[in-house]
Amino acid sequence: MNRLLAALGLLLGSFTALGADMSNGADNFYQSDKVTHEKVRFNNQYQMAVAGNLFIPKRLGKSARSPAIVVGHPMGAVKEQSSNLYAQKLAEQGFVTLALDLSFWGESEGSPRNAVLPDLYAEGFSAAVDYLGTQAFVDRQRIGVLGICGSGSFVISAAKIDPRMKAIATVSMYDMGAANRNGLKHSQTLEQRKQAIAAAAEQRYLEFTGGQTRYTSGTVHELGDDTHPVQREFFDFYRTARGEFTPAGSSPGLTTHPTLTSSIKFMNFYPFSDIETISPRPMLFIAGENAHSREFSEEAFRLAGQPKELFIVPNTGHVDLYDRVNLIPFDKLTRFFQSALK
Repeated sequence: MNRLLAALGLLLGSFTALGADMSNGADNFYQSDKVTHEKVRFNNQYQMAVAGNLFIPKRLGKSARSPAIVVGHPMGAVKEQSSNLYAQKLAEQGFVTLALDLSFWGESEGSPRNAVLPDLYAEGFSAAVDYLGTQAFVDRQRIGVLGICGSGSFVISAAKIDPRMKAIATVSMYDMGAANRNGLKHSQTLEQRKQAIAAAAEQRYLEFTGGQTRYTSGTVHELGDDTHPVQREFFDFYRTARGEFTPAGSSPGLTTHPTLTSSIKFMNFYPFSDIETISPRPMLFIAGENAHSREFSEEAFRLAGQPKELFIVPNTGHVDLYDRVNLIPFDKLTRFFQSALK
């Protein structure tokens, strides 16, 4: 009986308010005591302010010129969701890290809020390299980039035309172009794609004449008997205490939801086109064994030039790699960036 009660206690202890599954060390809001944290702002090439959290290892000497890593958040999220965690864990290993908000999201500039513009998302990573590469404590010849979920496709898009990014890693990557054109596992028909395009185009008339902005996709706010398993996976992160976060000035109801009229821009986004031109800069693709998004990492790996590596994390799904510290291969990422940025 005592064993049963102990096991029940462990099970109940893995959940917090709002039913969040906190198993496997889920710690999205991790705060390291081994790094310093500073909020920074800098302009992109189009003179729009980009907001970021800069993390510097406390053990760094004042005269050190250290390697640095830019970290991008999942699509529809903000830097406080997943990317802060990764940035701090990597900073603990001796890297200067910068978790940024994509334009139109979080504390970065851009109007309307939640707008989709893939080229400007990619520009944010180049602007972050501008910022880091002009800091006295950063070695501008040793800057890498890491993209989580949708940002995985944005860092690839950026790295193709920015050779200052010396090493490129992705985790649970979504090709936001292919996902919108084809759906997961090519489940969306051409006719369905055309219907989505037509709906977004028609909505432009309404908004142009003063109508209310319409939002799309994103994570559901309630679960039902027929809620898709992928939506349930995202719900457990974005709609519970595990990962829910609403930036100041934002509406909780709009978190993760892009505007309908701009989201169609993803139909013209082809991040893997010419991915081989990134070579010989090394690329690392990390995906969960059971992740619904695994197909995107596998496709990018297939198309990329050498050196490249596809690392599959056993017994994990897509969102598991957002924040489950006991499952995320931080040691693999550390070795990759240490080798690539030495």
